[in-house]
Amino acid sequence: MTQWHWNPETYLQNMLAEVPAYRELEDRTTAATEGINVEDMLELGIGTGETARRVRELYPEARLVAIDSSAEMLERARLLFPDADLRLSRLEDPLPEGPFDLVYSALVVHHLDGAGKRDLFGRIADVLRPEGVFVLADVVVPDDPADVVTPIDWVMDLPDRAGDQVGWLQDAGFDAELLWSHKDLAVIRATRRPQRG
Repeated sequence: MTQWHWNPETYLQNMLAEVPAYRELEDRTTAATEGINVEDMLELGIGTGETARRVRELYPEARLVAIDSSAEMLERARLLFPDADLRLSRLEDPLPEGPFDLVYSALVVHHLDGAGKRDLFGRIADVLRPEGVFVLADVVVPDDPADVVTPIDWVMDLPDRAGDQVGWLQDAGFDAELLWSHKDLAVIRATRRPQRG
């Protein structure tokens, strides 16, 4: 997790080496997106398309919009998803206009500090349809320091506790729950609350 600009040629090998439960994280992330009526979905940080490939299998007819801060990674993702709307953009930038039924992100949001995460969660709520779902899969700060197994540099990698992020999501208008955690990884599913009035 200590590299900011990943090489598309070695991305998967790096993830498998640095994130011991990477494959299970991907499985849990995909499972967290199940059971939704998805016509439009947004991925934050598509990378080489590892997560998108899995989610797209569940929703092959859905329109895929995705952002990534690496032009090289986007080029690789375009080979897999030539019909998708893929954009060079950072998490701090305005998000693509919704509304989306599903927004998801794997191993990207930890690059934001706590204030950045809170801001992002509010902006995600703004582009989701009421009762739309956001799935966050990421590195977190575990309760037990012995559970830190993913290399973190604390410069580009700024994880927070899963419980804090659940609270920030709730503050942003979501009903959020921690679905899975293993050592310093977590998957959170957050459903946007219907607007009242």
